[in-house]
Parts: sequence; structure tokens; C-alpha cells
Amino acid sequence: MDGLSSEEAARRLAAGGPNRMVPARGHRGVRLLLAQFTSPIVLILVAATVLSMALGDLTDGLIILVIVAASGALGFWQEHSAGRAVDALLARVRVEVEVVRDGVEVSVPAEDVVVGDLVVLQAGDIVPADCLAGESHSLLVDEAALTGESFPVEKQGGDKLFAGTHVASGAGRAEVTRIGRDTEFAAVTAELASRDVTTGFERGLTRFGLLLVRAMVVLVTAIFVVNLLLNRPLVDSLLFSLALAVGLTPQLLPAIVAVSLSAGARRMAAERVIVKRLDAIEDFGAMTILCTDKTGTLTAGAVRLDAALDTGGDPSPEVLRLARLNAALQRGFANPVDSAILTGTPAVDQALRLDEVPYDFHRKRLSVLVDEGGTPTLVTKGALESVLAACAGAPDVRELFERLSGDGYRVLGLAVKPLPGRGSVSAEDETGMTLAGVLAFHDPVKSGAAEAIANLARLGISVRLITGDNRLAAANIARQVGLTGPVCVGDEIDVHAQVFAEVDPLHKERIVRALRESGATVGFLGDGINDSPALHAADVGISVDTAVDVAKQSAAIVLLDKDLEVVADGVRLGRRTFANTLKYVRVTISANFGNMLSMAAASAFLPFLPLLPRQILLLNFLSDIPGTTIATDSVDPEQLERPRAWDVAGIRTFMIVFGLVSSVFDIATFLVLRLWLHAGTDVFRTGWFVESTATELAVMLVLRTARPFYRSRPSWPLLTSSVAVGGLTVALPYTPIAASLGLAPLSWSVLGVLAVLTAGYVAANEVAKRFTGRVFGGR
Repeated sequence: MDGLSSEEAARRLAAGGPNRMVPARGHRGVRLLLAQFTSPIVLILVAATVLSMALGDLTDGLIILVIVAASGALGFWQEHSAGRAVDALLARVRVEVEVVRDGVEVSVPAEDVVVGDLVVLQAGDIVPADCLAGESHSLLVDEAALTGESFPVEKQGGDKLFAGTHVASGAGRAEVTRIGRDTEFAAVTAELASRDVTTGFERGLTRFGLLLVRAMVVLVTAIFVVNLLLNRPLVDSLLFSLALAVGLTPQLLPAIVAVSLSAGARRMAAERVIVKRLDAIEDFGAMTILCTDKTGTLTAGAVRLDAALDTGGDPSPEVLRLARLNAALQRGFANPVDSAILTGTPAVDQALRLDEVPYDFHRKRLSVLVDEGGTPTLVTKGALESVLAACAGAPDVRELFERLSGDGYRVLGLAVKPLPGRGSVSAEDETGMTLAGVLAFHDPVKSGAAEAIANLARLGISVRLITGDNRLAAANIARQVGLTGPVCVGDEIDVHAQVFAEVDPLHKERIVRALRESGATVGFLGDGINDSPALHAADVGISVDTAVDVAKQSAAIVLLDKDLEVVADGVRLGRRTFANTLKYVRVTISANFGNMLSMAAASAFLPFLPLLPRQILLLNFLSDIPGTTIATDSVDPEQLERPRAWDVAGIRTFMIVFGLVSSVFDIATFLVLRLWLHAGTDVFRTGWFVESTATELAVMLVLRTARPFYRSRPSWPLLTSSVAVGGLTVALPYTPIAASLGLAPLSWSVLGVLAVLTAGYVAANEVAKRFTGRVFGGR
């Protein structure tokens, strides 16, 4: 079949849209904008404001709605910009698909596949859409992602193939029948998305949200009841209470989180680490165990065939010739072992190939039926134990195997079996074979691997080697890179072991799950077909851009260099990103809690509301503006030394301790304004508004670090935005819009007193930090 023409494919792409299972960015943008205003508190506030306007308070209502709209627009702009930046990063690691266009095989992005395309499939390829199989050469498809079935399913002509599955072995072609959201996988994905499947980062946000809700319910209910008992108007009391609830909530938190994570993703991309799922950054920074194969990470990744030996251990040209036939004539998938066998050799006549039984991870063998002189011969290569199991009366090569393995070689067996008159084979023919010899491959330890492991250890990350190689070869490599202790083999699992050998894909997954159940945050670095289950099971799946499609798709993070130093760099950046996010959360919630607590207390003793609802919302909006730059802030080195995760108990302690410090100075402001300066209603509200905003801005610069603030320099965007907003706050009472905001000009004496109180507040926070340093550390 010639497939579609380029023109027809372009026409179908324009008519049917891209092969995506999620909406395009434009549609997501509309939903993102609406999401800024769907908080229950905000919706109730808007409803109460509309009611207030209906009762005649038009100006106040309009001002409140403008502030709510401005806050939502700021959040939308921040999150939308973050999303566009991440989309650009993901384009660097997109999956490519081989299709037949105009009669030739070409590579196109998976999103450009259309109905009617003829897809070319090889081992490791993702099935990009729902298809009908055409040609099939021992095509085995792993459908675990769709059905949960562990064993691959053989596909013949006319069988259905489903998007999201992948080719385990063999090859074939298939015609696309459905794409994008019309596929079976899209329906399953939509169902899963509706369930409570959350990441560690999301669980932390949820626990934090519950903390806020509990504090908000108690505080707001008490304030509302007190105001009603003081015979204040119902609507005014409701608006004041709701405004306090909004003031307590870090309203821009979703935007701040999105901006921090996307900025972190861009910095990580500069260090050749691409983040596919933003919330994986927290898990990356919190990682305590990194599981990895050895090839390309601990070793150079340049596999070399060092010896082809007969069963007596002598060099054998015949064993080498048979190995070359097997490697050159197999059509399953390209791999480093076959490349090493064929390096520097002339091309093999493909006409010699009659059939093959592709490699799979259960048999651990690859067999090719060749015809060199009229007698078809089955040539089998694979793991030595597996090849010996297919042989009859094989000579004892155990001593040879152990000697080579102990020296760090990977040893494969090679066996043959004449099959006269046969033109095809199956796995059942792999019996009664004759062992021809063994192949010894060497992949030297990478320069700097031991140092990279030690570097990760200093970051609080323990490296675990998980490999399919035999125990002796694995132990040899482990010793060279500083991994010690006994070697677990096969399905043995000891969460304290550092080396796991002779494992299959399901063993890898079980190891990862066992480590997670022990309380560790587990990263898994893999790039092969058999790594997909473990990548899914890990807290953070890590792959490389040269990985097979299924590994790259399964991973949350993709490295552009397969190197443990790159992982270490990414971990540091992940921790920096998370540290900055926590700065905003802790500082904002403590300042808001303190302000709202003192305002609640003041409302019980004043004959008027201490701040108008619009002033509370404006205060919240202005103080959040510097928070949008928190992603640029520098992080103290000690905050990067060990894994960190959400610590809601620590956040609660931080909120109470530093919130109470804030309340003390708010109440001091209240007493000074009322008892000493005898301020009237508008001057009192203006003074409190200026003091509250100034202290929230100051506290961001002070509590962003556990060090004395003058020993930890903030970023220029954070510092300049804080100064600019502070200047605007002081200037507002003197502007033409001051009256509509309920603000009045302040005398120099009042401004001086407020400056002294703010300076005292900074000093008090510095003192409090010395006694509460632990709450800065997370866990």
C-alpha cells in the first residue's frame, strides 16, 4: 500500500483536527479564564455584591467587582503564559510516528496522524491512534495501559490496535481508523481523570486547602455573628465577612504555583531537563531514591563485542559469523548489542533470511531462520540461561560464564538447530538446539559515575542499580561506582539493597512499589521498552530523548543527556522551584491570617468596620503582586541540601506564630490611631490599610529566608515590585480615586508612626525567626 498522499493528509488534518486527546490551548484558555472566578468564596462575594448594588450601594459594588476582575485577570495571564511556555518545552520531546505518505516512509509528529494513514510499527513504538492491522511480522502489542493485561497480544491482519498501547516485539503496518478524542484510550483517560488520582504535589495543596477552609470557617463565622450582634446592617456584615475570607485566601496561589513551576521548567530545560508534567517538579525535588539501569548512566553506553568464544572458551570465527547472521537479519528493533556485533563488518545478504522469532522479555531469546546452503538453520541468541534451556545436552560453560561475568562482561549464549525444508519458525522450534558458544560484551564504567552517585548522596538521594544483567556482572559494575552490599536477584526484594540483578519488567515495577511503600519518594530512570511499567509506578518517571517512544511517553521528566549529573542539576532546580512556591504560601498565609485576626478583633470594639470590603480586597490584590515574581527569587544553599515536600503541620505553625506577630503590630496600629492620634473613621481606615499593606510587603522580604534578611539578597524583580507597590500604597490616599476607595490623606506624623511600626514589625519577625528556625525547613 502507498498510504495517503501528502495533499490528502493535509486536507484531512485541516478537516479533522490534530490527533490530540485534550483540547487545544485556545479552548483551554477560555476554561482557564472562567476557573479564576469559580472559587465558592469568590462566587458568594460576587452574589452579595450584586445584592448590595441592587439595594442602592452601586459605587461600592462596582469597585469590589473591578478588584475581583483585576485579580482574576492577573491570575489568568500568569497561568496562561506559564502554559504556553510549557507547551513550547514539550514540543522538544514530542513523539514522532513513521507513516507511509506518497509511497515512502516518513516521520511525522503523532499529532499530525490522520484517519486513513498507514502507520509503520516497530518494537518500542507507541500506537498513535486506533488502527486495523495490515501486515504483521510476529507483531506483539502490549495493551497493559488499556486493559491491564500483563502479557503482550499477538496481532494478525485485520485485528484492532488501540491508541496508547505499544509494540513489544515484531513489526507491522496498520491503517488508522480513529484519532484523538474518538479513540478507546481517550475514553479510558477521561474516566480516569474523573477519579481521585493525585500526585504528591496535589495532595499537599489539598491538605493546605483544608487547613485554610478550617481557619476560614471559624474566623468568618465568628466575625459575621459579632457584627450582627453589634446591630450592623446584614449586607454590610456579610460583605465584610466575605471580604475577610477572600483576604485570608492566597487568591493568586494557582497562578503563583503555575508561574513558579513553569519558570522552574524553563530553567531545568536550560540544564537539559525537560519537564512534561509540572507537578512532577515537586516529586523530583523530594526524591529520596533514584532507581536506574547501568547502560549510559553508570556505564559509557558504548557496548563493545570483546570476544566470540566456543564452548571451550577459545576464540571462534564460526560463533562470530553466526552472531552476525542473527544480528543482521533480525527485524525486531535496533539495539546496542546487535550494533556492537555488526560494527566494522560487511553487509549481510538479506536474502538469507527466511523467518524469525522476535525477542521478548519472557523468552529472552531472538531466533532467525537462515538459509545459506540449502539447509535452513535456526540461529538463536539471548541470555545464557535462556539459551541453555533451549539446548539438549549442552556442555558445561558455567565456569566460563562466571569468569567473564566476574570481570564485568555481559555474556550471551548462541545456539543453532538445522530445520531442513522449513521456511518459517515459531517459539516452539526453540528446543533441542546445540550450544555453539558465547559472546562477551563490555561497556566500561563512565568516567565520573562514582562522583555523580556521591554527589546525589550529598543531596540526600540514594541510587539503586536495577539491571537485567547477571548478578556477577552487576556486582562488578556496582563495586566500581561505590554501590555496596548484597545483590538481590530476580524477584527478591530488599528495600535496603542497592543492587538488583537479573530482573524482568514486572520485577522492576515491584521493586519501585516496594520502595515507595517503605516511605521513600522514588524516581525511576529508564529508556527501554521494558521500563514502561516501572516509569508509571514511580513517583517521578525519568527518561531520555533518545528512549523508545513508550518510555518517553510514560516519563514525567525527559533528560536531553543520559547522565546522573544532569539528574543532580535537575533535582537542585526542582528544589529551588518548590522552595520559592513554599515562600509564597507560608508568607502570604501568615500575613493574611494575622491581618484578618486583628481586623476581626478590632471590629468588635470599633463603632465602624475597621476596613471597608473594597479596601480589604484591594489590600489583598496589591500585596499579591510581588508574589508573581517569587519564581525569580534566589534560594539559600541550605534549602537545597536535602529532599523537601509539603509539610502542612509546619505551615500551620508558621501561620500561627508569624500571624500572631502580625496581629500584635496591627493592634498596636489600632491603639495608636484611636487612642493617641484620635483618628477619625477615614483616617483610621487609611492608616490601617497603609500599615497592613506595608507590613505584608515587608514580611515577604523578611520571611523568605531563615537567615537574617540582610544576609539573603532577594531577586531584583521581587525587590523592585515590592518597593513599587509600597510606593503606590502610600500615594493612593492622595490620588483622585482615594475618595471612591474610602481613603483619606495622611499627615506626616501619621506616616512617621506607621513607618516606625513597620520597622518594629520587621525587627520582631527577625527575633521570632531565631526561635522558630525549624518551620523554615519543611521535612
